Amino acid sequence: MGRLKFLRKLKGGNETRKDINLLVPKRSQKVFLNKGSACQTSVVVIFTASVGSQMILTHGTVRSSPCCLAHLARLTRHLSFSKSNPFLISVSRHGDSRSPPQSSPNLSVSYRHSISSVQKGYQISLEQPEIIFMGTGTSEGIPRVSCLTDPLKKCPVVCTKAVEPGNKNRRLNTSILIRFPKPSGVCNILIDAGKFFYQSALRWFPIYGIRTIDAVVITHSHADAIGGMDDLRDWTNNVQPHIPIYVAERDFEVMKKTHYYLVDTSVVTPGAAVSELQFEIIHEKPFIVHDLKFTPLPVWHGRNYRSLGFRFGNVCYISDVSEIPDETYPLLRDCEILIMDALRPDRSSSTHFGLPKALEEVRKIKPKRTLFTGMMHLMDHEKVNEGLLKLLETEGLDVQLSYDGLRVPINL
Repeated sequence: MGRLKFLRKLKGGNETRKDINLLVPKRSQKVFLNKGSACQTSVVVIFTASVGSQMILTHGTVRSSPCCLAHLARLTRHLSFSKSNPFLISVSRHGDSRSPPQSSPNLSVSYRHSISSVQKGYQISLEQPEIIFMGTGTSEGIPRVSCLTDPLKKCPVVCTKAVEPGNKNRRLNTSILIRFPKPSGVCNILIDAGKFFYQSALRWFPIYGIRTIDAVVITHSHADAIGGMDDLRDWTNNVQPHIPIYVAERDFEVMKKTHYYLVDTSVVTPGAAVSELQFEIIHEKPFIVHDLKFTPLPVWHGRNYRSLGFRFGNVCYISDVSEIPDETYPLLRDCEILIMDALRPDRSSSTHFGLPKALEEVRKIKPKRTLFTGMMHLMDHEKVNEGLLKLLETEGLDVQLSYDGLRVPINL
Protein backbone atom coordinates (compact mmCIF):
# COMPACT_ATOMS: atom_id res chain seq x y z
CA MET A 1 0.00 0.00 0.00
CA GLY A 2 1.17 3.53 -0.73
CA ARG A 3 0.22 6.63 1.20
CA LEU A 4 -0.86 9.93 -0.32
CA LYS A 5 -0.78 12.98 1.92
CA PHE A 6 -3.28 15.71 1.14
CA LEU A 7 -2.20 19.16 2.38
CA ARG A 8 -5.04 21.61 2.72
CA LYS A 9 -4.40 25.10 1.37
CA LEU A 10 -5.39 28.05 3.50
CA LYS A 11 -7.76 30.37 1.66
CA GLY A 12 -9.70 31.86 4.54
CA GLY A 13 -13.30 31.22 5.51
CA ASN A 14 -14.01 28.09 7.50
CA GLU A 15 -10.94 26.23 6.36
CA THR A 16 -8.31 24.98 8.76
CA ARG A 17 -5.00 23.32 8.05
CA LYS A 18 -5.01 19.56 8.50
CA ASP A 19 -3.25 16.65 6.86
CA ILE A 20 -5.46 13.89 5.50
CA ASN A 21 -3.91 10.50 4.83
CA LEU A 22 -5.54 7.97 2.51
CA LEU A 23 -4.22 4.47 1.95
CA VAL A 24 -3.95 3.78 -1.75
CA PRO A 25 -2.81 0.59 -3.50
CA LYS A 26 0.46 1.41 -5.27
CA ARG A 27 -0.74 -0.08 -8.53
CA SER A 28 -3.65 2.36 -8.50
CA GLN A 29 -1.55 5.51 -8.27
CA LYS A 30 -1.78 6.57 -11.89
CA VAL A 31 -1.06 10.10 -13.02
CA PHE A 32 -1.80 11.26 -16.54
CA LEU A 33 -0.82 14.90 -16.86
CA ASN A 34 -0.24 17.22 -19.75
CA LYS A 35 3.47 18.02 -19.58
CA GLY A 36 2.85 21.50 -20.92
CA SER A 37 0.25 22.37 -18.34
CA ALA A 38 0.28 25.40 -16.12
CA CYS A 39 2.10 25.55 -12.80
CA GLN A 40 -1.02 24.56 -10.88
CA THR A 41 -2.85 21.73 -12.64
CA SER A 42 -6.39 20.83 -11.65
CA VAL A 43 -7.28 17.19 -11.97
CA VAL A 44 -10.24 14.91 -12.40
CA VAL A 45 -10.40 12.29 -9.67
CA ILE A 46 -11.99 8.86 -9.70
CA PHE A 47 -12.67 7.29 -6.30
CA THR A 48 -13.62 3.63 -6.00
CA ALA A 49 -14.03 1.65 -2.82
CA SER A 50 -12.28 -1.69 -2.61
CA VAL A 51 -15.51 -3.28 -1.46
CA GLY A 52 -17.05 -2.69 -4.86
CA SER A 53 -18.79 0.66 -4.63
CA GLN A 54 -19.60 2.22 -7.95
CA MET A 55 -17.16 4.55 -9.63
CA ILE A 56 -18.04 8.23 -9.34
CA LEU A 57 -16.31 10.53 -11.80
CA THR A 58 -16.16 14.14 -10.70
CA HIS A 59 -14.45 17.39 -11.56
CA GLY A 60 -12.92 19.01 -8.52
CA THR A 61 -15.50 17.45 -6.23
CA VAL A 62 -15.43 14.19 -4.33
CA ARG A 63 -18.81 12.48 -4.44
CA SER A 64 -19.56 9.11 -2.97
CA SER A 65 -21.97 6.47 -4.06
CA PRO A 66 -25.01 6.16 -1.77
CA CYS A 67 -23.82 2.89 -0.25
CA CYS A 68 -20.14 3.67 0.33
CA LEU A 69 -17.86 6.56 1.27
CA ALA A 70 -20.80 8.35 2.87
CA HIS A 71 -18.58 10.54 4.99
CA LEU A 72 -16.70 11.77 1.96
CA ALA A 73 -19.93 12.98 0.43
CA ARG A 74 -19.88 15.89 2.86
CA LEU A 75 -16.50 17.01 1.62
CA THR A 76 -15.85 19.27 -1.34
CA ARG A 77 -12.20 19.37 -2.23
CA HIS A 78 -10.24 21.13 -4.91
CA LEU A 79 -7.07 19.31 -5.80
CA SER A 80 -4.01 20.61 -7.60
CA PHE A 81 -0.49 19.49 -8.34
CA SER A 82 2.49 21.73 -7.85
CA LYS A 83 4.75 21.62 -10.88
CA SER A 84 7.80 22.03 -8.69
CA ASN A 85 6.76 19.04 -6.60
CA PRO A 86 4.58 16.63 -8.57
CA PHE A 87 4.05 14.44 -5.51
CA LEU A 88 2.46 17.25 -3.48
CA ILE A 89 -1.31 17.35 -3.84
CA SER A 90 -3.00 20.44 -2.45
CA VAL A 91 -6.54 20.07 -1.17
CA SER A 92 -8.99 22.71 -0.02
CA ARG A 93 -12.22 21.92 1.80
CA HIS A 94 -15.08 24.36 1.85
CA GLY A 95 -17.76 24.88 4.44
CA ASP A 96 -17.24 21.76 6.56
CA SER A 97 -14.73 21.78 9.37
CA ARG A 98 -15.42 18.23 10.47
CA SER A 99 -12.56 15.78 10.23
CA PRO A 100 -12.78 12.75 7.95
CA PRO A 101 -13.59 9.42 9.56
CA GLN A 102 -10.75 7.53 11.19
CA SER A 103 -11.57 4.36 9.27
CA SER A 104 -12.80 4.20 5.69
CA PRO A 105 -12.56 1.81 2.73
CA ASN A 106 -9.31 1.73 0.82
CA LEU A 107 -9.50 4.09 -2.09
CA SER A 108 -7.93 3.94 -5.50
CA VAL A 109 -7.25 7.33 -6.99
CA SER A 110 -6.58 7.99 -10.67
CA TYR A 111 -5.69 11.37 -12.09
CA ARG A 112 -6.92 12.06 -15.57
CA HIS A 113 -6.50 15.01 -17.90
CA SER A 114 -5.56 18.47 -16.71
CA ILE A 115 -8.42 20.94 -16.87
CA SER A 116 -6.59 24.10 -15.87
CA SER A 117 -6.10 24.82 -19.54
CA VAL A 118 -9.84 24.47 -20.12
CA GLN A 119 -10.54 27.25 -17.66
CA LYS A 120 -8.27 29.44 -19.80
CA GLY A 121 -10.04 28.42 -22.98
CA TYR A 122 -7.50 25.96 -24.36
CA GLN A 123 -7.81 22.31 -25.30
CA ILE A 124 -5.77 19.71 -23.49
CA SER A 125 -3.38 17.43 -25.32
CA LEU A 126 -4.32 13.88 -26.27
CA GLU A 127 -1.83 11.12 -26.97
CA GLN A 128 -4.14 8.24 -27.94
CA PRO A 129 -7.37 8.34 -29.95
CA GLU A 130 -10.49 7.72 -27.91
CA ILE A 131 -14.25 7.80 -28.02
CA ILE A 132 -16.42 9.41 -25.38
CA PHE A 133 -20.05 8.34 -24.99
CA MET A 134 -21.90 11.65 -24.88
CA GLY A 135 -25.21 9.84 -24.43
CA THR A 136 -26.42 6.24 -24.30
CA GLY A 137 -30.18 6.59 -23.90
CA THR A 138 -33.40 6.79 -25.83
CA SER A 139 -35.14 9.81 -27.33
CA GLU A 140 -36.82 10.85 -24.08
CA GLY A 141 -33.74 10.08 -21.98
CA ILE A 142 -33.56 8.55 -18.51
CA PRO A 143 -34.99 9.24 -16.00
CA ARG A 144 -38.45 9.87 -17.38
CA VAL A 145 -40.46 12.66 -15.76
CA SER A 146 -43.58 10.52 -16.09
CA CYS A 147 -41.96 7.77 -14.03
CA LEU A 148 -40.73 10.10 -11.29
CA THR A 149 -44.19 11.65 -10.91
CA ASP A 150 -46.24 8.45 -11.19
CA PRO A 151 -48.15 7.96 -7.89
CA LEU A 152 -48.51 4.23 -8.64
CA LYS A 153 -44.73 3.81 -9.08
CA LYS A 154 -45.15 1.38 -11.97
CA CYS A 155 -41.71 2.21 -13.36
CA PRO A 156 -38.83 -0.11 -12.53
CA VAL A 157 -36.25 1.29 -10.13
CA VAL A 158 -33.99 2.47 -12.97
CA CYS A 159 -35.49 5.96 -13.16
CA THR A 160 -35.25 6.39 -9.39
CA LYS A 161 -31.61 5.31 -9.49
CA ALA A 162 -30.92 7.65 -12.41
CA VAL A 163 -31.67 10.69 -10.24
CA GLU A 164 -28.69 9.90 -8.02
CA PRO A 165 -25.52 11.86 -8.89
CA GLY A 166 -23.11 9.76 -10.89
CA ASN A 167 -25.52 6.89 -11.46
CA LYS A 168 -24.85 5.10 -14.75
CA ASN A 169 -28.56 4.69 -15.46
CA ARG A 170 -28.78 8.42 -16.19
CA ARG A 171 -28.80 8.52 -19.99
CA LEU A 172 -29.23 11.25 -22.59
CA ASN A 173 -29.62 10.94 -26.37
CA THR A 174 -27.30 8.44 -28.03
CA SER A 175 -24.13 10.08 -29.32
CA ILE A 176 -20.37 9.63 -29.28
CA LEU A 177 -17.39 11.95 -29.69
CA ILE A 178 -14.32 10.70 -31.55
CA ARG A 179 -11.09 12.36 -30.42
CA PHE A 180 -7.68 11.91 -31.98
CA PRO A 181 -4.43 13.87 -32.09
CA LYS A 182 -3.23 15.75 -35.16
CA PRO A 183 -0.17 17.95 -35.66
CA SER A 184 -2.47 20.98 -35.38
CA GLY A 185 -4.05 19.75 -32.13
CA VAL A 186 -6.84 17.48 -30.94
CA CYS A 187 -9.61 16.78 -33.46
CA ASN A 188 -13.15 16.28 -32.11
CA ILE A 189 -15.73 14.65 -34.38
CA LEU A 190 -19.24 14.26 -33.02
CA ILE A 191 -21.65 11.60 -34.23
CA ASP A 192 -25.18 12.99 -33.86
CA ALA A 193 -26.37 16.06 -31.98
CA GLY A 194 -29.77 15.18 -30.55
CA LYS A 195 -32.19 17.28 -28.55
CA PHE A 196 -30.26 16.67 -25.30
CA PHE A 197 -26.86 17.37 -26.86
CA TYR A 198 -26.28 20.66 -25.05
CA GLN A 199 -26.90 19.04 -21.66
CA SER A 200 -24.42 16.31 -22.58
CA ALA A 201 -21.83 18.87 -23.68
CA LEU A 202 -22.39 20.89 -20.53
CA ARG A 203 -21.67 17.81 -18.46
CA TRP A 204 -18.70 16.30 -20.30
CA PHE A 205 -16.92 19.01 -22.31
CA PRO A 206 -15.54 20.89 -19.28
CA ILE A 207 -14.53 17.68 -17.50
CA TYR A 208 -12.64 16.26 -20.47
CA GLY A 209 -11.21 19.54 -21.72
CA ILE A 210 -13.14 19.63 -25.01
CA ARG A 211 -13.26 23.05 -26.63
CA THR A 212 -14.02 22.67 -30.33
CA ILE A 213 -16.35 20.59 -32.48
CA ASP A 214 -14.49 19.97 -35.71
CA ALA A 215 -17.30 18.12 -37.48
CA VAL A 216 -20.66 16.44 -36.91
CA VAL A 217 -21.59 13.21 -38.67
CA ILE A 218 -25.31 12.36 -38.78
CA THR A 219 -26.72 8.83 -38.63
CA HIS A 220 -30.36 9.71 -39.41
CA SER A 221 -32.82 12.57 -39.17
CA HIS A 222 -34.85 11.76 -36.05
CA ALA A 223 -34.98 14.37 -33.29
CA ASP A 224 -32.65 12.42 -31.01
CA ALA A 225 -29.98 12.67 -33.72
CA ILE A 226 -30.44 16.21 -35.11
CA GLY A 227 -32.55 18.01 -32.49
CA GLY A 228 -29.51 19.80 -31.05
CA MET A 229 -28.30 21.40 -34.28
CA ASP A 230 -29.48 24.82 -33.16
CA ASP A 231 -27.35 24.55 -30.00
CA LEU A 232 -24.20 24.44 -32.12
CA ARG A 233 -24.51 28.23 -32.26
CA ASP A 234 -22.63 28.40 -28.95
CA TRP A 235 -19.56 27.07 -30.76
CA THR A 236 -19.92 28.99 -34.04
CA ASN A 237 -20.66 32.24 -32.18
CA ASN A 238 -17.97 31.94 -29.53
CA VAL A 239 -15.36 29.28 -30.37
CA GLN A 240 -15.02 28.72 -34.11
CA PRO A 241 -16.41 30.24 -37.32
CA HIS A 242 -18.37 27.23 -38.55
CA ILE A 243 -18.98 23.48 -38.18
CA PRO A 244 -19.18 21.04 -41.12
CA ILE A 245 -22.13 18.65 -41.01
CA TYR A 246 -21.85 15.35 -42.86
CA VAL A 247 -25.32 14.08 -43.69
CA ALA A 248 -27.03 11.77 -46.19
CA GLU A 249 -29.14 13.51 -48.82
CA ARG A 250 -32.41 12.00 -47.57
CA ASP A 251 -31.71 13.35 -44.08
CA PHE A 252 -30.62 16.71 -45.45
CA GLU A 253 -34.03 16.99 -47.14
CA VAL A 254 -35.63 16.53 -43.72
CA MET A 255 -33.36 19.17 -42.21
CA LYS A 256 -34.45 21.62 -44.87
CA LYS A 257 -37.83 21.49 -43.14
CA THR A 258 -36.94 20.99 -39.47
CA HIS A 259 -33.97 23.39 -39.51
CA TYR A 260 -34.73 25.49 -42.57
CA TYR A 261 -33.10 28.61 -41.08
CA LEU A 262 -29.82 26.75 -40.60
CA VAL A 263 -29.85 25.46 -44.17
CA ASP A 264 -30.88 28.81 -45.70
CA THR A 265 -29.57 31.54 -43.40
CA SER A 266 -30.99 34.27 -45.68
CA VAL A 267 -34.31 33.87 -43.86
CA VAL A 268 -32.77 34.69 -40.48
CA THR A 269 -33.77 38.00 -38.92
CA PRO A 270 -30.92 40.50 -39.36
CA GLY A 271 -28.76 40.62 -36.26
CA ALA A 272 -29.69 37.14 -35.07
CA ALA A 273 -26.80 34.75 -34.60
CA VAL A 274 -27.68 31.17 -35.50
CA SER A 275 -25.41 28.18 -36.00
CA GLU A 276 -23.03 28.57 -38.94
CA LEU A 277 -23.09 25.13 -40.52
CA GLN A 278 -21.52 23.81 -43.71
CA PHE A 279 -23.49 20.86 -45.04
CA GLU A 280 -21.60 18.09 -46.79
CA ILE A 281 -23.73 15.44 -48.51
CA ILE A 282 -22.51 11.88 -48.01
CA HIS A 283 -23.46 8.69 -49.79
CA GLU A 284 -23.20 5.04 -48.88
CA LYS A 285 -19.51 4.91 -49.68
CA PRO A 286 -16.40 5.91 -47.68
CA PHE A 287 -15.67 9.59 -47.06
CA ILE A 288 -12.95 11.50 -45.22
CA VAL A 289 -13.38 13.85 -42.28
CA HIS A 290 -10.20 15.56 -41.06
CA ASP A 291 -8.04 12.78 -42.51
CA LEU A 292 -10.15 10.09 -40.80
CA LYS A 293 -11.89 7.59 -43.07
CA PHE A 294 -15.55 6.86 -42.37
CA THR A 295 -17.26 3.89 -43.99
CA PRO A 296 -21.07 4.08 -43.86
CA LEU A 297 -22.83 1.00 -42.50
CA PRO A 298 -26.36 1.06 -43.98
CA VAL A 299 -29.02 -0.50 -41.73
CA TRP A 300 -32.78 -0.46 -41.35
CA HIS A 301 -34.25 1.56 -38.49
CA GLY A 302 -37.83 0.41 -38.85
CA ARG A 303 -39.67 -0.59 -41.99
CA ASN A 304 -38.31 1.21 -45.07
CA TYR A 305 -36.38 3.72 -42.95
CA ARG A 306 -32.66 3.85 -43.69
CA SER A 307 -30.17 4.80 -41.02
CA LEU A 308 -26.39 4.81 -41.12
CA GLY A 309 -23.85 3.32 -38.82
CA PHE A 310 -20.19 4.16 -39.35
CA ARG A 311 -16.89 2.36 -39.28
CA PHE A 312 -13.76 4.33 -38.42
CA GLY A 313 -10.57 2.42 -37.89
CA ASN A 314 -11.64 -0.92 -36.40
CA VAL A 315 -14.57 0.59 -34.51
CA CYS A 316 -18.08 -0.07 -35.83
CA TYR A 317 -20.87 2.18 -34.52
CA ILE A 318 -24.53 1.26 -35.14
CA SER A 319 -26.79 3.24 -32.83
CA ASP A 320 -30.25 2.81 -34.37
CA VAL A 321 -31.07 -0.48 -36.03
CA SER A 322 -33.86 -3.00 -36.39
CA GLU A 323 -32.24 -5.07 -39.15
CA ILE A 324 -28.80 -5.35 -40.71
CA PRO A 325 -29.00 -6.00 -44.46
CA ASP A 326 -26.81 -8.72 -45.97
CA GLU A 327 -24.65 -6.24 -47.89
CA THR A 328 -23.53 -4.55 -44.66
CA TYR A 329 -22.05 -7.62 -42.95
CA PRO A 330 -18.85 -7.67 -45.05
CA LEU A 331 -18.15 -4.11 -43.83
CA LEU A 332 -18.19 -5.38 -40.24
CA ARG A 333 -15.44 -7.97 -40.65
CA ASP A 334 -12.49 -7.85 -38.25
CA CYS A 335 -14.27 -5.34 -36.03
CA GLU A 336 -12.40 -4.78 -32.76
CA ILE A 337 -14.99 -2.65 -30.96
CA LEU A 338 -18.68 -2.88 -31.85
CA ILE A 339 -21.04 -0.26 -30.45
CA MET A 340 -24.61 -1.34 -31.10
CA ASP A 341 -28.23 -0.61 -30.34
CA ALA A 342 -29.89 -2.61 -27.53
CA LEU A 343 -33.12 -0.96 -26.44
CA ARG A 344 -34.63 -3.33 -23.88
CA PRO A 345 -33.74 -6.58 -22.08
CA ASP A 346 -36.53 -8.84 -23.31
CA ARG A 347 -37.34 -8.25 -26.97
CA SER A 348 -36.83 -6.02 -29.99
CA SER A 349 -39.18 -3.26 -31.06
CA SER A 350 -40.18 -2.36 -34.61
CA THR A 351 -37.30 0.13 -34.79
CA HIS A 352 -34.60 -1.12 -32.39
CA PHE A 353 -32.74 -4.27 -31.46
CA GLY A 354 -33.54 -5.67 -28.07
CA LEU A 355 -30.80 -7.34 -26.06
CA PRO A 356 -31.51 -10.91 -27.29
CA LYS A 357 -31.32 -9.84 -30.95
CA ALA A 358 -28.28 -7.66 -30.29
CA LEU A 359 -26.46 -10.62 -28.73
CA GLU A 360 -27.43 -12.77 -31.70
CA GLU A 361 -25.79 -10.20 -33.99
CA VAL A 362 -22.68 -10.06 -31.80
CA ARG A 363 -22.26 -13.81 -32.17
CA LYS A 364 -22.57 -13.38 -35.93
CA ILE A 365 -20.24 -10.37 -36.31
CA LYS A 366 -17.70 -11.65 -33.76
CA PRO A 367 -16.09 -8.39 -32.60
CA LYS A 368 -13.40 -8.48 -29.92
CA ARG A 369 -15.46 -6.23 -27.66
CA THR A 370 -19.04 -4.96 -27.70
CA LEU A 371 -20.60 -1.98 -25.95
CA PHE A 372 -24.37 -1.59 -26.16
CA THR A 373 -26.05 1.80 -26.36
CA GLY A 374 -29.52 3.31 -26.76
CA MET A 375 -30.94 1.68 -23.62
CA MET A 376 -34.39 2.48 -22.22
CA HIS A 377 -35.45 2.51 -18.56
CA LEU A 378 -36.00 -1.24 -18.44
CA MET A 379 -32.23 -1.74 -18.72
CA ASP A 380 -30.72 -1.51 -15.25
CA HIS A 381 -27.00 -0.88 -15.77
CA GLU A 382 -25.65 -2.95 -12.89
CA LYS A 383 -28.17 -5.78 -13.17
CA VAL A 384 -27.84 -6.26 -16.93
CA ASN A 385 -24.06 -5.99 -16.87
CA GLU A 386 -23.89 -8.68 -14.19
CA GLY A 387 -25.75 -11.01 -16.53
CA LEU A 388 -23.63 -10.05 -19.52
CA LEU A 389 -20.43 -10.68 -17.58
CA LYS A 390 -21.36 -14.35 -17.35
CA LEU A 391 -21.22 -14.58 -21.15
CA LEU A 392 -17.49 -13.91 -20.99
CA GLU A 393 -17.07 -17.11 -18.97
CA THR A 394 -19.53 -19.26 -20.89
CA GLU A 395 -19.06 -18.05 -24.48
CA GLY A 396 -16.04 -15.76 -24.44
CA LEU A 397 -18.24 -12.78 -25.35
CA ASP A 398 -16.88 -9.46 -24.09
CA VAL A 399 -20.16 -7.53 -23.96
CA GLN A 400 -21.28 -4.74 -21.61
CA LEU A 401 -23.63 -1.78 -21.49
CA SER A 402 -21.98 1.58 -22.08
CA TYR A 403 -22.85 4.66 -20.03
CA ASP A 404 -22.79 8.43 -20.44
CA GLY A 405 -19.28 9.77 -20.02
CA LEU A 406 -17.52 6.46 -20.68
CA ARG A 407 -14.13 6.90 -22.37
CA VAL A 408 -12.68 4.11 -24.50
CA PRO A 409 -9.17 4.21 -26.03
CA ILE A 410 -9.20 3.18 -29.70
CA ASN A 411 -6.77 2.62 -32.56
CA LEU A 412 -7.31 4.48 -35.81
